[in-house]
Amino acid sequence: MCGFVGFSTNSIDIDKQSVIQEMMNTIGHRGPDSDGYFVDDNVTLGFRRLQIIDLTTDASQPMFNEDHNISLIFNGEIYNYQSLMDDLKEKGHVFKSQSDTEVIIHGYEEYGVDILQKLRGMFAFALWDKKEESLFIARDFFGIKPLYYTHNTTDNSFLFGSEIKSFLQFPGFQKELNKKALKPYLTFQYSALDETFFKGVYKLRPGHYMIYKNGEIDIKQYWDVQFDTEENSLEFYVQKIKETMEESVKYHRISDVKVGSFLSGGVDSSYITALLKPDKTFSVGFEDYEGIFNETNIAADLSKQLGIENHKKIISADEFFNVIPTVQYHMDEPQSNLSSVPLYFLAELASKHATVLLSGEGADEIFGGYAWYETSKEMRIYEKAPFFMRRIVSNVAKKLPENRITTFFVKGGQKVEEKFIGQAKIFDLKDATKVLKDEYQDAPTPEEIVRESYDRVAGKDNVSKMQYVDMKHWLPGDILLKADKMSSAHSIELRVPFLDKEVMEMAGKIPAHLKVNDIDTKYVLRKAANEVLPDEWANRPKVGFPVPFRDWIKKEKYYTLVREVFESDIAKEFFNVDELLKYLEEHYQGQANHARYVWTVYVFLVWYKRFFVDMED
Repeated sequence: MCGFVGFSTNSIDIDKQSVIQEMMNTIGHRGPDSDGYFVDDNVTLGFRRLQIIDLTTDASQPMFNEDHNISLIFNGEIYNYQSLMDDLKEKGHVFKSQSDTEVIIHGYEEYGVDILQKLRGMFAFALWDKKEESLFIARDFFGIKPLYYTHNTTDNSFLFGSEIKSFLQFPGFQKELNKKALKPYLTFQYSALDETFFKGVYKLRPGHYMIYKNGEIDIKQYWDVQFDTEENSLEFYVQKIKETMEESVKYHRISDVKVGSFLSGGVDSSYITALLKPDKTFSVGFEDYEGIFNETNIAADLSKQLGIENHKKIISADEFFNVIPTVQYHMDEPQSNLSSVPLYFLAELASKHATVLLSGEGADEIFGGYAWYETSKEMRIYEKAPFFMRRIVSNVAKKLPENRITTFFVKGGQKVEEKFIGQAKIFDLKDATKVLKDEYQDAPTPEEIVRESYDRVAGKDNVSKMQYVDMKHWLPGDILLKADKMSSAHSIELRVPFLDKEVMEMAGKIPAHLKVNDIDTKYVLRKAANEVLPDEWANRPKVGFPVPFRDWIKKEKYYTLVREVFESDIAKEFFNVDELLKYLEEHYQGQANHARYVWTVYVFLVWYKRFFVDMED
């Protein structure tokens, strides 16, 4: 886990050295071990280092080639760097370090932008080619590492980096709210557009690279997820998963510092832990809850069976609410996945014992682990009826009062493209429209946001379509972003062995019926995991990272806290407050479960106050 910032400017009024240092200081949590910067007439680069591989100063960044015509700042890990280094040495390249960073430099010298096809890992980097006077900026295959960029400055300076908050230190950066981002956020629970909540600040998409030259941006895609299924037996794919995951974990354990693993009660992190066999595992749960809101005992039991030392933390409601502004500050944009908060505490706990942590993110998207991917027995029977008939019934059901039965018939007559926008669906469009003020209504609909993704997998089976949509939106926008931001907040590096391009290539060939069927979700993965895990862990139902927020806001103390925020002048700027208070009151009185509506709005308001009120210029 490291962090970088950079800019290209023609302004003569900027002290580039002092500005880059201020920008670097803002992301100091990403790299507490050392820093460095490079300044020339065309580009300024800054870096904060967390030492993982090659702990010597030879691996410091910015890193240069022999004649200093190439400069690189790089965040992430290249897991196949040793074989790439051997290959490049055979071609005559001379290395000064044993770091994976230098492989990118010499790889670029040898292959140009095609070096991206040879990398296996997680990364975001910016490479300055002095001879070409161009910046080569790239982001990894899945979007494990974040990368932002903007021209939204008073003098058209170009900024880029690992965190948006570093841009706030640049003179002339125009901090404005992107009004189009709020309405989609209410549905998706994360920033769902390429343009972030900061107007004019964009995310480089996963699997894409950018060439910045002569003030112009040219973005191209270099990799994409493929679902090209090949029929083989269950036993065949169980063996393939076993071989591929063992290799991936072997690569992901490469480190010159201590490695541990996050461990919940689910199969994903349990499988990674069983393959890794670290010295220590880490778990969190919630005070006064057992079972669904506290799986620490389950994690401790598995650790004991594997002969691993387990560390756990129990989180109180006060701790949870007190840390929300800090969590949203580190997220850069509002993000209302409740699990972000316990993940913050989990990273804090782990940081006291290890610097590199492995986790189970990505397994659900790659191997089909979500309930959305599963069709109920009743729906499978209903879908035997001709689609045109189900369509007619669906249109009639839409006009009737909404309940469990009408919802069933509505969905039964819809294509997957009409009813699935990803794992998170908080506010439906009707309620989002009702709760927002008029000036925040102009935004793409959820269906418009995911349409491009569906177009790319037209003709695939429904499970593959949903997996693809999740891997293009939910995974980088929510799951991986919180993993990166919450771990970097505590100066640790989180690695995700399921999100390896070799694992994806193998998993993309597995037929949907071996991933999701009437027996279970992630069926084939569970079978593979069962070879190293007891049945209890391999077959445990997915519960995610549940948080008892819905219970807490039925208590006077936390109900009052949220109500005060909903009644604030800030809330009145964006929302029809009467609607917010109605949701809150109905939940408090036990008349309905509006916890996710309440939480999603509350988080946005906390985020907005942190960045646009408390940090006013």
